[in-house]
Amino acid sequence: MISRSVRAALAASLAAALTAGAAACSADSGDSGGGDGRNPGATGVIGGTPQRGGTLTVLSNQDFAHLDPTRNWTMPDMDFGIRLLYRTLTTFRAEPGKKGTEIVPDLATDLGTPSEGGKVWTFTLKKGLKYEDGSTVTAADVKYNVERSFAPDLTGGPDYAQQYLADTEGYAGPLKGEHLDSVEVPDERTIVFHLNRPIAEFSYTATLPTFAPVPRAQDKGVQYDQRPFSSGPYKIDRYDRGKELVLVRNEHWKASTDPVRKAYPDRIVVKMGLGGDQIDDRLIAGGGDDASAVEWSDMRPESVAKVLSKEDVKARLAAETTGCTDMLHLNTARAPFDDPAVRRAMMYAVDREAQATANGGPALNEVATAYLPPALAGGKKADVLGIPPAGDVDKAEKLLAEAGKGDGFTATLTVSTGDKTRAEALQQSLDRVGVTVKIQTVDPSVYYDTIGDTENAPDMAISGWCPDYPSGATFLPFVFDGRTIQETGNKGNYAQFRDEEVMREMDRIATLTDVAEANKAWAELDARIMAKAPAVPLLWERKPLLVGDNIAGAFGHPVWTGQFDYAVIGLKDPGTS
Repeated sequence: MISRSVRAALAASLAAALTAGAAACSADSGDSGGGDGRNPGATGVIGGTPQRGGTLTVLSNQDFAHLDPTRNWTMPDMDFGIRLLYRTLTTFRAEPGKKGTEIVPDLATDLGTPSEGGKVWTFTLKKGLKYEDGSTVTAADVKYNVERSFAPDLTGGPDYAQQYLADTEGYAGPLKGEHLDSVEVPDERTIVFHLNRPIAEFSYTATLPTFAPVPRAQDKGVQYDQRPFSSGPYKIDRYDRGKELVLVRNEHWKASTDPVRKAYPDRIVVKMGLGGDQIDDRLIAGGGDDASAVEWSDMRPESVAKVLSKEDVKARLAAETTGCTDMLHLNTARAPFDDPAVRRAMMYAVDREAQATANGGPALNEVATAYLPPALAGGKKADVLGIPPAGDVDKAEKLLAEAGKGDGFTATLTVSTGDKTRAEALQQSLDRVGVTVKIQTVDPSVYYDTIGDTENAPDMAISGWCPDYPSGATFLPFVFDGRTIQETGNKGNYAQFRDEEVMREMDRIATLTDVAEANKAWAELDARIMAKAPAVPLLWERKPLLVGDNIAGAFGHPVWTGQFDYAVIGLKDPGTS
C-alpha cells in the first residue's frame, strides 16, 4: 500500500507540472492575438451569472459524431456529453483560465487512492447517485462501460483502458458475457483498477467518458449512440438525427452530489444542419429567440471582420486558445508519403501563413512550429526546423528533386466542408512546388469516420489533436504511435505512422514516474518526430464562438479546447427565451 505522504508527493508533483503548463499556456496565448497580445474576444465570463429556467438553444451546422460515452472522443461532443448527459469518476472544474485545469471528484468521493506504487487505483462512489429512471448508479456500471471500450464495433472512443489496464490481451468487450479481472468491484460503490504500469496521473484519465457509467440492461450496442441513459442533469427527450436534439431535466439528478454542473436551463435544444455563415449572421443580429442561443462550431473566418468591428458584438465573442495543434497528416502507408524525403519537402512547401489567413487571420491563429502545443512544452514554442511561416519553395524543390519527385506528383486531400477555404490555400501553396492537390470535402458529422478508414484514407487530411488533460502522454502517443492504428475508426494517427525507434522511446517515457522528467522527454521526442515529418504542423488556434445577448455564464473552457462549458451556461432572463 502506497503511503499517504508518497501519494501526496505524487499528486503535488503532477499538479505543479500541470499547473505550470496551463499557466504558461495562458500567458503565452496572449501572443497569438492580433499583435497587441490581447484576446480579440471577451475575457472572463460573458453575461454574468445565469438565472434558473428557460430554453438554451444551440445552433449547429452538424450532428454529433457520437454521444455514446464509449465512442465519444471528439470536441465539442465530449464536453457536451460529459457536462450534460453523463458523469465520470472525476472531472474538471467549471471555471475559466487555469482554475479550469484542476480536477475534482465527480461520481467518486475523492480523486482516487493509488497503491502498489501507482499500479492500482481505487475509487469509491458517492451515495445518492441516480439515473434518469431513479435507479442507483453502481461501480459495476462504470466497470461495464470501461469494458465496452474494448468492443470492436464500438469504435472511435478513448483507448486509455486498452493502454493502461493489466491483462487485456485478446479481450473484445462484455457483450458476450466476458469481463476483465483487472477491474474489480468488491461492492456496489467501490471500483479498483489494476494497471500494467504506474500511472501517476490516473485521476486525470478518469475524467474521460470511458469512466462514465452504463447499466448493462440499457446497453443497445451501436444503437446506444442514439440515446445514452442519463446519469447527468439532463436526459434526451427527442433526437432527430441531423435535425434536432432536445434535452430536458433529469429529475433524479441531485445537485448535492455534483460540485460542478449547475444545470441552469430547463431545456436545451440543439438545432442542426444550419449553414455556418447563417449561424454567424443570426447571432450577430441577435434578435428574437437567437438572443438565447449560442453557436456550436467555430465562427466562420469571413465573419471575423464583422464581429471585431462592432464593440457590442465583440463583447459576445469568446475566443479562448484551444490548446490543440492543427496538422496536415501525410499518409505514410503508401507512396509518395512513405518516403521521408518527400514528407520533409512538404514541411517546407506548405504556406502556414496562408492557413492562418484562411482560418480567420492572425487575431485567431498562430503559425505552429511543432506538434506539441506550448501548453505541453513548458510554455515554449519549439521550432527545431526554423522554416519560414510562408514556407521555403527553393528548399522544398531541392528535397523533392533529391527524392526523385522533381517533376511533382498528384495527391488527394480530404477536409471537412467547413475547411474548404483552407484546402484551397493548401492547394495553392503546394502548386508552387509542382504538387497537384485534388480536394474532397466531407460532412463534419462523418469526417473522422471517413479519414479513419485506413484502407480508403486519402493521401492528406487536415485534423487537429488536443490533449485530454495537460500531459504529453495524452498527445504524441495517440498521434504517432503505430500500435494505435485501427482499420476502421482510426483516431489520431491519421498519418498511419509506424516507427520502431519512436515507439520504443514512447514506451520508455511511459515508465517515468517523475512528471517533469517525462514532460521534458516528450518535448525532445517531439523534435525527433518532426525530423521524420509524418505530418505538417499548421496552426495553434483560438476558438471563436458567438453568443446571443441573453446568454450568461459563457466562457471558453481551457480543457474543452476553448468550447463553452455547458455545465454552467444559461440565460440572463429565462422568461424571454
